This record gives sequence, structure tokens and C-alpha cells, in this order.
Amino acid sequence: MCGIVAYVGPKDAAPILLEGLQRLEYRGYDSAGLVVSNKGLKVRKVKGRVADLAAVVPARFKGGLGIGHTRWATHGVPNDVNAHPHLDNSERIAVVHNGIIENADELRAKLIADGAVFASETDTEVLAHLFARTAQDAESLEEAVRRALKSVVGTYGIAVLDAQRPGEIVVARNGSPIVLGIGEKEMFCASDVAALVRYTRQVVHLEDGELAVLKADGFRTFTMDARATSKEPLTVDWDAGHYDTGGFEHYLLKEISDQPESVARTLRGRLDDRFNIAHLGGLNLDARETRAFRRVKIIGCGSAYYAGQIGAQLIEELARIPADAEPASEFRYRSPVVEHDTLYVAVSQSGETYDTLAAVQELKRKGGRVLGVVNAVGSAIAREVDGGVYLHAGPEVSVASTKAFTSTAVAFALMALHFGRIHDLSPADGRRIVQGLRKLPDQIQEIVKQSDAIEALARKYATSPGMMFVGRVRGYPVAREGAQKLKEISYVHAEAYPASELKHGPLALIGPEMPTVAVVPDDELLDKNLTTLGEIRARGGRVLMVGHRVPDGGLAEDVIVVPKNEVELDPILLGIPLQLLAYHAAVALERDVDKPRNLAKSVTVE
Repeated sequence: MCGIVAYVGPKDAAPILLEGLQRLEYRGYDSAGLVVSNKGLKVRKVKGRVADLAAVVPARFKGGLGIGHTRWATHGVPNDVNAHPHLDNSERIAVVHNGIIENADELRAKLIADGAVFASETDTEVLAHLFARTAQDAESLEEAVRRALKSVVGTYGIAVLDAQRPGEIVVARNGSPIVLGIGEKEMFCASDVAALVRYTRQVVHLEDGELAVLKADGFRTFTMDARATSKEPLTVDWDAGHYDTGGFEHYLLKEISDQPESVARTLRGRLDDRFNIAHLGGLNLDARETRAFRRVKIIGCGSAYYAGQIGAQLIEELARIPADAEPASEFRYRSPVVEHDTLYVAVSQSGETYDTLAAVQELKRKGGRVLGVVNAVGSAIAREVDGGVYLHAGPEVSVASTKAFTSTAVAFALMALHFGRIHDLSPADGRRIVQGLRKLPDQIQEIVKQSDAIEALARKYATSPGMMFVGRVRGYPVAREGAQKLKEISYVHAEAYPASELKHGPLALIGPEMPTVAVVPDDELLDKNLTTLGEIRARGGRVLMVGHRVPDGGLAEDVIVVPKNEVELDPILLGIPLQLLAYHAAVALERDVDKPRNLAKSVTVE
């Protein structure tokens, strides 16, 4: 959602801002704009893509100080006027903003009463007028911003320019990410490291309630009450090459194809053949503490939640600890009972998902022990939790999560193995799981090689008005994620149900026009699942089965055969063909695969 880029230094800011905004396009947006400071503020903004913005920026758009933005509409329709940056009436102050100002209406009324004239419908323009008011008698821009923000309620990541104080940018964070990039006599800022890695790999993450002043020769951070803070730069592992398509038609196909390597990175250095256990030192839990937990609760949103369901199944099977998963967006609002002997695990690819972060903060406030499973080093959730597991899946650009989803499921398998061997999982079963985990990268590669065959199936089913996805126990979370992928990138209506629930209502939808994708592992429930396929076929339903063998008796019209691993690990592999099915269906329907409508990669607002 929304993207911020800022630059101060000896170079022209506009090309750097435009390139940075292009790197943030994957986050989802509907308009874009930028402003540079050079004897006043020069602004360009448009409804549409960054390419549309670049087309209206003149060649001689000079200025070594600037801020840019991609907007995902929350207040006001997408148009040129509502696009960021927003300026006050005197055009002295310019602001870009990610987040939502909850008391914007109240502040707007007060500012109008003081003579402010609003041009847009946005909550962000309130900030521009508010900063302009406080800047009139403030000694510095940082003081003006700091004072004004004390009256603001809501979430924000902001960058602010003052035409009367050239040479500096003030940024602030409260619930929406802000990352500083440290260059050679130049400074950068963005809402995502993707915008920075072409120029620097030295970054600093702001905490909530923290501000910074950026100048060409460095930066300074401080709190809302003007106390200086100390920040240690981190080195980002990724570089600009990680954000290229690598010769693939779409980022999504590249990221699906990356999964043998990304899973190998998730596993690297974490499997112990001597004790048949997983090494996860980042959990910050010793064996005695681990054994004291009587329950595991996993929270996440969207695909992270479905990966958490796979994780809960793994933890129950291997560690014999009761475990379940719940949407973080629901968990944070239902006043949950936080138990001292429950271990909570927060899942987020970006580490910045606002609903999940808010749930973590509520859990911490109530004394809960919280671990994180995230992909982004230094992200907000990673800094907030007591310990956790980094995925090391590499950056994911396409809005629909694939390799991060799979690496999350693998991380949970490692966690389940770790907990299991501390509890009652035998060395022999531990060895079996370790060997199964080692097989995953090669088995995923086998599935990726079926892409052409899956493409033919996708074209066959893509024109259906809707599809049903079913699975039982281990297969159900896989079916849910498969339906999620299909609906979010192809816009084909898809629903997922436990296979055993079909006869309790959804069977009424089954017919030739409603194909069913059935996830059928070769496990102790195989016969039950095949009976379900028979029920569907008896009602004229078409079945595309994803499993380990072709069933007898024509129970499936089409079958995608997946390599067999250990039964506990099979769900990790069964999800890969559904990613390819959704991708090829979206291409066949000529959808915007990497940037599906109405969606954003990192959801940093409620």
C-alpha cells in the first residue's frame, strides 16, 4: 500500500524519486506524484501509473531535495487532486503520507475555521495545513512537525519539505514503515527497502513515535519529546538484481520458479543430523521454557493466516502441542484471553502488516510471549517480538505471495520439528522429517517443470464462472490458499471448504459449470477423499485433482501428480501446482498478474 521515496543530496532528485517509485509499484497504488525544492516547490502528480507521472515531469525539473509518493486511495477517489504530495495554501509545506489520520475531520474543521482552504478530499492535506500553521512560529521544521503531530491521532509514515528551509527533510513514523538509506554525502528515505537498494544497502528503520531529520551529510533521529535516539545501520542482504524479473514474463512466475532456491535458503544451516532436530536459535527459548508451553496460537492475515493453519497442523502432529491459527484482524478486536502458558506466533511476509502488528502489540501489553515468522529483517514485527524465524526467501515483488507462503510453511515445519524433539518426537521420526525437509527443493523443482502442462489445464478451467476448492485436514489449508490465489489474481470466484463439509450445504453449488479442485494427499484419509470425489462426479461435477497418484474409476477429469514426501510435509508441495494454476489462469484471462486490482502487497492500514 502507498509508497514513499525521499532524497537529499548533490544529484537531481526527480530521476531518483521516479526510479524509487517504480520499485514500489508492486505495493499497489492508483496515483503518483513528486515535489522537488529549488527556489520554491515544484510539483507534478497524476492519477495512474508512475510511467504517467514520468511523462509529465519536464526534463529540466531540477532540485537536489525531493519527496515522491504512490497512493492507494483511502480518503477520496483516485484523481490528480487527491494524489500526493499535498501542499498548504502558501505552497510552503509539502507532505507525503502513508496511513490514516483518524481525527482528520476534527482537525479539518479547526483549520478551515482558521482560514485554511482545502483542495482535496484526503486526510493527508490536513497535515500540510497543520504543519504550515506550526511552522510560522517554530525555530525549525522538525519542531513544527513534532508539535503538530501531538494533535494527530492515527497511523502515519510521512516525509515533509519546507520551501523556506531548503536542504532538509523531516520524516516520522507511527504504525507505517519508514526506512532511512545512508549514502555517500546523500541520504534517502522510503517506506520499503526496495526503493533504496540500487543506491545503498546501509539502512536504518525508524520506530513508532520516532522522527528524523535528513540532510545530505547525514541524519539525526529523535522522539516526539525531542529526546535524541541512537540508531545502528543494518546491511540489507538484497540488491537491485533481486527486484528484476530475471527474464520471466511476470514477477509472479519468477517467484514461483524461485522456490527451490528460496526453500533451500529457509532450510540452510538449520537441520541437525546428529540429534535430528532443527536449530532455531532466534526463538530465544530454551528447552525448559519450550516444554512449559501448553498451547500455540498462530496469527496472520490472508496467505500468512493460511500458512499458519498448515503450521498449526504440523505443530500438533509433530510436537503434540494443541495449536490453532486465527486471522490477526479478528484476534486483535475480540479482546482475547491471553494465557501465560500459550506461545503466540505472528506471521507476516513484510513484517509490517498493520493488523498483525497491532495484535502483537496487544499481546505484549497483556504479557504474552510472542514469536515472529517474517521475511524482512529489521521490520516492525521482527523488532517487536521476543524472538522468531526469518524466512530468507528473498524479496517478493508480485502482490500475490508464493515463495514467502511456501517458505513460511517450511519455517513452521522446522519449528514443529524443533518443538517435537524437545517434547516426545522420537529420534527416528526426527530423522524422517529432516530427510523429508532436505528433499523439498528438488521436489519443488519437479513440480515447477510441470508448468506447461498446468498451463493447459488453467486455460481449460479459466472461463468457469467459479471454482470450488476442497481438502480434508492436511489438505484444507492448501485448498484455502489455492482459492485465495485464484481469486486474487484471475478474479475468478473461488471458494474453499473442508471436503467433509460439502454435503452440509456447498454440494448444492456443484454441477458442470462449477469445477472442483480437490487436494488429495496419499495419507490415511485417501479413501475418505476419494469418496468425496465420487459424490462430486455423481452430481455432474468436474474434478481437477492435485495429489500423488491418478485415482481409479474416472473420479477425476484431470490430475496433477505431485512428488510424495512425508505425510506431514506433503501440504508444502501440494500448494505449488495451485500457484501455477492461478498464474496461468490469470494470464489466459489477460489480468494484471503482478498488480491485481484493489489489492496491495503490504497492508499497512486497518
